[in-house]
Amino acid sequence: MDVERSSLCNCVVNFLLEENYLLTAFELLHELLDDGRDAQAIRLKEFFSDPSQFPPDQISRLNSLQVVDPQNLLEEKEAAEEKLAISEYELRLAQEDIVKLKAELQRKGDLPLDKLSGSDSGISANLGPEIQRQKRDAPFSDLGPLKPNERRDLNCAVKEYLLIAGYRLTAMTFYEEVTDQNLDVWQSSPACVPDALRHYYYQYLSSTTEAAEEKIAMLQENELLRKTNESLQHERQSLLKSKDLADGQISALTKAVEAKELMVQDLKQALELQRKELNGCRAEITSLKMHIEGSLSGRNLMEIQRLKANRKDAPASVGSIHSEKDSMVQTEEKVVEVDGDKTVISHPVDLAGVVDIEDAQSLFTQTSGDNSDKQHETSQQLLNSSLNVSDVLSNVENISKWDKEPASEESGLHLKSENMSVLAAPEKRGLGTIQILADALPKIVPYVLINHREELLPLIMCAIERHPDGSTRDSLTHTLFNLIKRPDEQQRRIIMDACVTLAKYVGEMRTETELLPQCWEQINHMYEERRLLVAQSCGELAEFVRPEIRDSLILSIVQQLVEDSATVVREAAAHNLALLLPLFPNMDKYFKVEELMFQLACDPSGVVAETTIKELLPAVISWGKKLDHILRVLLSHILSSAQRCPPLSGVEGSVESHLHVLGERERWNLDVLLRMLAELLPYVRQKAIETCPFSSVSESDGTIFSRSLLELYAGGHVEWPAFEWMHVDCFPDLIQLACLLPQKEDNLRNRTTKFLLAVSQSFGDSYLTHIMLPIFLIAVGDNADLTLIPSNIHSRIKGLRPRTAVAERVATLCVLPLLLTGVLGAPRKREQLGEYLRKLLVDGTMKENQNLNCHNEIVDAVRFLCTFEEHHGMIFNIFWEMVVSSNIEMKISAAHLLKVIVPYIDPKLASTHVLPALVTLGSDQNLNVKYASIDAFGTVAQHFKSDMIVDKIRVQMDAFLEDGSHEATIAVIRALVVAVPHTTDRLRDYLLSKIFQLTGMSVSASDVVRRRQRANAICEAVRALDATDLSANSIRELLLPAVQNLLKDPDALDPAHKEALEMIMKERSGGTFEAISKVMGMSAHLGIASSVTSLFGEGGLLGKKDGAEPQPEAVESQMAITPPAAEDTRFMRIMRGNFTDMLRGKVKSQEETGQNE
Repeated sequence: MDVERSSLCNCVVNFLLEENYLLTAFELLHELLDDGRDAQAIRLKEFFSDPSQFPPDQISRLNSLQVVDPQNLLEEKEAAEEKLAISEYELRLAQEDIVKLKAELQRKGDLPLDKLSGSDSGISANLGPEIQRQKRDAPFSDLGPLKPNERRDLNCAVKEYLLIAGYRLTAMTFYEEVTDQNLDVWQSSPACVPDALRHYYYQYLSSTTEAAEEKIAMLQENELLRKTNESLQHERQSLLKSKDLADGQISALTKAVEAKELMVQDLKQALELQRKELNGCRAEITSLKMHIEGSLSGRNLMEIQRLKANRKDAPASVGSIHSEKDSMVQTEEKVVEVDGDKTVISHPVDLAGVVDIEDAQSLFTQTSGDNSDKQHETSQQLLNSSLNVSDVLSNVENISKWDKEPASEESGLHLKSENMSVLAAPEKRGLGTIQILADALPKIVPYVLINHREELLPLIMCAIERHPDGSTRDSLTHTLFNLIKRPDEQQRRIIMDACVTLAKYVGEMRTETELLPQCWEQINHMYEERRLLVAQSCGELAEFVRPEIRDSLILSIVQQLVEDSATVVREAAAHNLALLLPLFPNMDKYFKVEELMFQLACDPSGVVAETTIKELLPAVISWGKKLDHILRVLLSHILSSAQRCPPLSGVEGSVESHLHVLGERERWNLDVLLRMLAELLPYVRQKAIETCPFSSVSESDGTIFSRSLLELYAGGHVEWPAFEWMHVDCFPDLIQLACLLPQKEDNLRNRTTKFLLAVSQSFGDSYLTHIMLPIFLIAVGDNADLTLIPSNIHSRIKGLRPRTAVAERVATLCVLPLLLTGVLGAPRKREQLGEYLRKLLVDGTMKENQNLNCHNEIVDAVRFLCTFEEHHGMIFNIFWEMVVSSNIEMKISAAHLLKVIVPYIDPKLASTHVLPALVTLGSDQNLNVKYASIDAFGTVAQHFKSDMIVDKIRVQMDAFLEDGSHEATIAVIRALVVAVPHTTDRLRDYLLSKIFQLTGMSVSASDVVRRRQRANAICEAVRALDATDLSANSIRELLLPAVQNLLKDPDALDPAHKEALEMIMKERSGGTFEAISKVMGMSAHLGIASSVTSLFGEGGLLGKKDGAEPQPEAVESQMAITPPAAEDTRFMRIMRGNFTDMLRGKVKSQEETGQNE
């Protein structure tokens, strides 16, 4: 295996060197040495240590090579590549000549085989090992240049060997050097085999045992080639001369590069000298500023001269003056002056500079209490006032030095010579003051109250601006951003104003290298207030950095803030991204910004979404000028948000299979995206006006899209994509979205309706009448006039028409509500809305061959129309036409519609329209009409608690019960049971009294089915009432007797109802149930003991793990009934009640599937 491994490694080494993959070969050399395989690395060592290949002087010069001009190097590289191409072309010509010579020599040198027969054995004996060695050592060039397919196969085989052998670094380098091939994909070919290099090796070894004829032919070929080599030596000499010429050119290029290096070094030295001169100029400017400011205090010279005269006249008073000075350090200062003899004299005078500091601080304190509108202006004033602070602190420093020296009468008024030199250089004095300030501030800040730390901002800004040391400035900038642990909005505003002011003075480079890094260190801070500072800096400091930084580094920071967990940070990121966009130098990052915008728009926080829609969306449109792309992506997001939700039903061919169940996130995303679509409407209208291909033709009322303009548009055969987007792309997509939404998604339908109403208002009545209305009429399956729509888009619009019966039902369920509310619901279409609704409800019902399959869908569309109060009057006018009609089906439809719209009306409409209509229907002679009105009465009782409404319901229910029919009785009980949890005590007591009366009435024993229906309905009512708060009197006089009456007929009771009634009896009777049972003689007949015991057994009602029916909702208790036992609780009564079906309005009719509770 070692021999095989070494041979494979040698093959790889030969291939890399032959194909000039030098970097890969160099990396392989290091890995072989690391593995201790020095024997296989010998050739690589010799190759890389060969001075002719890698001259030492060239290597040392390359090691010391510094930065050169990239443009010159690029030009030189291109020239060298051109020369290399010429050399390769000459080499290719030479190789072609060699091939021709080989062919010619082979033809002329065809020797007779008999001359060779005598020497076969000798040749075989003497040249056999040599032939094998030559064959093994023959380079790839003996076989001719590699073909492209051969090179690809060998590259993949070498890559495979390097990975199998563990030379991963070499393999990585080989990946980088092979730039014209994907080494991960080996195209199918005969050479594509697993462990390819080993197969090649074994095949090579097996080829050495060929037949004698083959060897003779090879020997002949070798002899011919040997002769050919002699003729090729001359060509080799010429190529060597060409190589020497190329080496001379390379040396000339090398000298040129060295000259460029010298030039670069000279330029660097000149730049360094200019930088030093610039720093000197800055220092001189600073000293001049300080000198000018010091000269402003010349008005105090007269006072200084007077004090000097006083000292000369009264030398004995010097001691007293010094003692007073010690007691008044905060109000006096030593002013240094050079006298005529060049000596330095100090005199005590008042501290004017300290007053300036106090004024600046008081100004900053007052500013902190002012309105936020004046904060930026005040911060600028504080910055300007801070320029005088350094001179004052310098004076204080000199005072402190002078106070530490002993005062003597002989030389007490003269300073040392070194102090003279300090005062003679104002710029050095200013730098010393800044140094003292920078050293003191980090120690002072922690001991200042948090609410007053902003007063230190002028000093911090002055130190940051003027300090010469970069590390100290970084430390002070860090102190600036960490001045307050959790800054509130006002404090963040002050800090950011200071940063903006500082950025104006220090310039772009220092803003990028000092301010921004310190700010961005806070991006992952645990406090959201600090991260808010980062977001603010992205928008406000971007103006003071280079343009290329804005759309790269700053944008990446904003992108990270968009993913922040805090809502306020994401909101700030959206706001500051809107501020940042106008500063971008180009549009390279447009699609990234657009993606961030949609991500922020779909944020789960409403504040972030609102900021995105109101601020970021207009900024992106104004900056990018790509409204068409935004609209296209927006519609795609809207449809995909609904389409990726699961279908409502998996039954193919049903209406529910077309509808999708929306999750909370998808519902929120759709709502936000529809809001965004509405925000884009003004931009769409403006672009349509700007790109109008016709001259402005407006109506008298100022409508832009008038009928005359639409006529030109329909017959002009002119493209108007900005105008066509609305009815070619937007409306079809909204119709498709509507067909995906189930009935309960009223909020999204409402949002779509508002958008359609806004379109009709923005584009005008002509657009609504001739374009919007025809599209939606066709979408619901009606006919429409397409005269003012271009003929080339007729096919698209007609494609919206439903083709199947299921599609018609889906269109009626989903698109008809939008037609009624968003198109015909426009203010100018109210009359047409009434006509269309009358056509649906009145004329459609009168037709003999009416398709009743869409009745429930039409009812649901009318229900959605009732969510808009402005249409109530028109709807009730049509309802009255249906109520007073002689058509039975129309009256039943009116009862169903009244039941559906009750949740969307107020008590006034209920008492003035709904109840009178229901009373009229309840008085009808047709029983189906009467029973349909009973269900509607129950819905009214469920939603209204007015005493007047309840009294009317009671009167009507009495009328129904007086009828005495079995169906009416069952319908009344079930209608009122639905209202039990929501209605008043009066209606509950009324229902309980009626139940007591009904249980006391005798029923025909022969009709078992009716007895069971009646008993089940009454049991449901009893259990529902038991879960509410009944008075003790009602329980004693009505509930318990009713239960006893029900238990007298056990054959009519369902077992579950029977157990529940026994439990009610036991708990409500206070433990006297068994006694009462014995008195009544019911124990033996009813099997009470076994029945009650079975409640708690494995098969009993309370012992079952899974109840037959879900638990009902609890109703708030207003009255407390003292339980006779500890287990008699209201929760247990609700658990026992088992009346969820009654709360949901369980009725015998199957036509209530359209009701949306």
